[in-house]
Amino acid sequence: MYNPLLDTFIAVADCGSFTKAAEVLFISPTAVMKQMNSYENHLDLKLIERTSSGIRLTKAGEIIYRDAEFIKDYSSKSVSAARAALHADDTVFCVGTSLLNPAKPFMDLWYRVNSSFPEYKLHLVPFEDKHEGILSEIEKLGEKFDFLIGVCDSKEWLSRCRFLPLGRYKKMVAVSREHRLAQKSRLDIEELYGETLMMVKRGDSKINDSIRNDLENNHPLIRIEDTPMFYDLSVFNRCAQTDKVLLTLECWQEVHPGLVSIPVNWDYSIPYGLLYSFDAPEDVLRFVEAARNTAPL
Repeated sequence: MYNPLLDTFIAVADCGSFTKAAEVLFISPTAVMKQMNSYENHLDLKLIERTSSGIRLTKAGEIIYRDAEFIKDYSSKSVSAARAALHADDTVFCVGTSLLNPAKPFMDLWYRVNSSFPEYKLHLVPFEDKHEGILSEIEKLGEKFDFLIGVCDSKEWLSRCRFLPLGRYKKMVAVSREHRLAQKSRLDIEELYGETLMMVKRGDSKINDSIRNDLENNHPLIRIEDTPMFYDLSVFNRCAQTDKVLLTLECWQEVHPGLVSIPVNWDYSIPYGLLYSFDAPEDVLRFVEAARNTAPL
């Protein structure tokens, strides 16, 4: 089915160079070249030619590039249909799970309310936290899965689904294990002076925008570097490979083994909860109501 290395090829083709593609993908140019080599070996095709001015697609590369979106979309639909067929005769709730939005909080909730749903089973459906594809995953609520559970303060996410808050996660920062702050058990915000703080660009999250406003107005010695609107593993990789600081969450402390997460003496937190479709069926709405009556806020 769909090979994630196709995304690297698309970025290289769009950007015209490994260096520019690396900036978009938040990985190193060397990693881009290795991924391209792996993809060409996988296909047994020469897709790009290196020139003095950048890269150029071969005729084979032009065909793969032309069909790339169809390949991704068709593969996703095929896998979703196969999963649906596999469980067509079951009474199930399908729950999305990913590295940044794991199903464990849903499981904790499930064991508090499952006595009201004795005929139901759970089916976990993995998905990828790709910053350029996460919105299409949210749009599959009600089709690919019944529920996601995750952090949500995003205007874009909330325009695509309903959200039941279940609690809050504290905002923290993460640094590489070699960073000067890595041994700290807690930070005052002034200890970030002179550092570059990676955080999502302005405009989608009120809470992140509030943090940015505070830093810009009251702590100008902290430099801010925009990340994509939604985190994925490439953002954590970039932090681990540089001397920069990443704005993160307490629930993401185990996402990247090369990073250390540190609490900060501030009061910022963000809600997490249950995401479900605008036109959810009756049984999903029953579960949401059960969760509303039992979940501590």
